[in-house]
Amino acid sequence: MQPFSLLLPSLMMVLISCASPSEKISYRDFGNFYDRFEVEGTFVLFDLKKEAFIIHNAKDAAKPVTPASTFKIVNSLIGLETGVVSDASFTIRWDSVVRDLPTWNQDQNLASAFRYSAVWYYQELARRIGEKQLDSWLQKLDYGNADISSGVDRFWLSGSLQVTPLQQVDFLTRLYTNKLPVSNRSGEIVKEIMVEKDTLGYVLRSKTGWGNQEGKEVGWYVGYYETAGNVYFFANCIFTEDKENQTFLSARKEIVYLIMDELELL
Repeated sequence: MQPFSLLLPSLMMVLISCASPSEKISYRDFGNFYDRFEVEGTFVLFDLKKEAFIIHNAKDAAKPVTPASTFKIVNSLIGLETGVVSDASFTIRWDSVVRDLPTWNQDQNLASAFRYSAVWYYQELARRIGEKQLDSWLQKLDYGNADISSGVDRFWLSGSLQVTPLQQVDFLTRLYTNKLPVSNRSGEIVKEIMVEKDTLGYVLRSKTGWGNQEGKEVGWYVGYYETAGNVYFFANCIFTEDKENQTFLSARKEIVYLIMDELELL
């Protein structure tokens, strides 16, 4: 099997140039699902067994975007690899600053901070890791543009770090196949805290994200489904200029569910 990381550059060239897709790339129009939630967006799916892609809105699939809280996957790995985090139970005491989400207003460990997407925990984690190690590890992990110049505790939120949906899928594939330059232990801990749903039919590991860029709200839902016979990696990235869109946050996940149902992959 050709490594996905080797397929990615040529795939991106195909998408950027709008050339005819190869036999491993299938363009699909899922615009009706995005219209239902009054958002725009792009969807990338990689079928590990078939080594095949299904892509909605190819132009935006190669567009760099702030990763927002999807970066918590990477931040967790770096924390573990640098020894700043010992394991999933590593706790940072709440700073007593009351924030909008009640689940944030308590001590957090790595697992709970990931589950509740507690920004303050990961900001403190980044400060403890430090700029030098963060910069080095982002280069090693080949994540997005690896640019942390907008601040050690802000760069992934609405700052300098940007990643494309294609790169998100690439990173998740390398995580699953143990192709990242990290220990198996760190990889397994991160895979475990990523579990969102574990059913008889599949295991879903995922992360949401919410940020803003160029006057638009940016929503992410990335992850992968493990079934008995295959693994499906996905990245859904949605956009809206309407800050009052009441379904924006739910749309990140709901669109993925609708697409997976239409494709009959689960």
